[in-house]
Amino acid sequence: MTRRKLISILVTTTALSALAFGVARARDLPKVATGFVANVLCSETFVSGQDPERIFAETTAAMPGVRLITWGMDYRIDRSRKDVTVTLFGVGKSHAVYRGELGCYVDHGEPVADAVVPIDTKTQPALLPEIAGPSVVEPATPLLIETLDRAFAEPNTPPSRHTRAIVVVKDGRVIAERYADGYGVDTPILGFSATKSVISALIGILVRQGKLALDAPAPVAAWQRADDPRHAITVDQLLRHTAGLALGSSLQASLGAALEPVNRMKFMATDMAAYAESTELATTPGSAWNYSDGNNIVLSHLIRNATGGDPADVMRFARRELFDPLGMHTVTLEFDGAGTPEGSSQMLAPARDWARFGLLYLNDGVVGGRRILPEGWVNYSTSLTPGGWVGYGAGFWTNHGDSLGANYRVARGMPRDAFFAKGTIGQYVIIIPSERLVIVRLGRSPNWPPEADGVFQLVSDVIAATSSKAKLAGK
Repeated sequence: MTRRKLISILVTTTALSALAFGVARARDLPKVATGFVANVLCSETFVSGQDPERIFAETTAAMPGVRLITWGMDYRIDRSRKDVTVTLFGVGKSHAVYRGELGCYVDHGEPVADAVVPIDTKTQPALLPEIAGPSVVEPATPLLIETLDRAFAEPNTPPSRHTRAIVVVKDGRVIAERYADGYGVDTPILGFSATKSVISALIGILVRQGKLALDAPAPVAAWQRADDPRHAITVDQLLRHTAGLALGSSLQASLGAALEPVNRMKFMATDMAAYAESTELATTPGSAWNYSDGNNIVLSHLIRNATGGDPADVMRFARRELFDPLGMHTVTLEFDGAGTPEGSSQMLAPARDWARFGLLYLNDGVVGGRRILPEGWVNYSTSLTPGGWVGYGAGFWTNHGDSLGANYRVARGMPRDAFFAKGTIGQYVIIIPSERLVIVRLGRSPNWPPEADGVFQLVSDVIAATSSKAKLAGK
């Protein structure tokens, strides 16, 4: 057999295998696509109080390739039952249900745990000083006005930005904010993967309390056999996305991303943690970086187990230890059908509350003289993960260290000491210690190109508008 024939056979065999694998995964695409849309529509209709037609249009427009199928997608909102049904070409039906304090979940017709557990909504007084009054804080200088004008302006050519909210906090006080029509200071807004940073904070609190250890094997029941290679996975590796689970990547929000196994977990499994924890390894724990929502679902399961075992316990813990001290009184953390927080992407909070969360990290994990996060946790969270080429730490994106992503952002005006919580299609909580700034930007913008959401320009403009030179010039 000639070398050319051998190469031809190998290429053909590889292509056919890949095609078969793709077809197998493609069967999941209708349910993944409709599950994602149903969940977002349910959350933002019943938690955020927004118009579902607008939600559908802006969300799908921000996701490359999705318009290829949205013409065949149909959704129905039942306001009396508080649920959403979505189909694609008449099949792939997904059903999302609103459960009050528990937010929304995708219902797969299976028994649901803790569906009607009452959650105590009483709050404690905030330790964080109030960051603004009840009214929208208008920018006080011409430069800040221009900054917000530019951030909310739509480009002359697609893609659109659909900016929903911007809050700028300097030295602990809101100095400028603006909201799109239909949004305001009290509107809960879905943070998508910015939720991961909140899960990281809750893990940090459990570490401070001695209930979890970063470098010890994660206490996952399914991994406890000594001969199970997953037994080596640590909490640190889950936070840094180096656990090695074979779940695929969650970096992109696109039609192609629907084929990743992690999205079968998110939109086709009632018990997401059981799905993630049953997954085999793709790489040796600690050896490779792969950003995947499954890591945060496992972390969320650890939080649930460490705090009592049901959603009410989780929320009591989160409110007592994190949300209430920060004055975050309008947070909805959603749960899957098994009662585990959907900690990869499903927290809604007003833009000011996202800013309050940022202030905790600006102030080294201390609020009102009380240490919330362990000493050194902010530095740990923002230290670069080896192999995390986008510039990723332990629950936060970071400009610290020499990564491709950090260098790209610094070259476009983001300070080297900046770090941020980031959610897909345009959600940011940016912390800049050198400027004593927290900048929150929420919207519906494509992930690519990176400039599409205007955040680089926003950060540069805010720094220029709040610098000492601008103040001296009265701008």
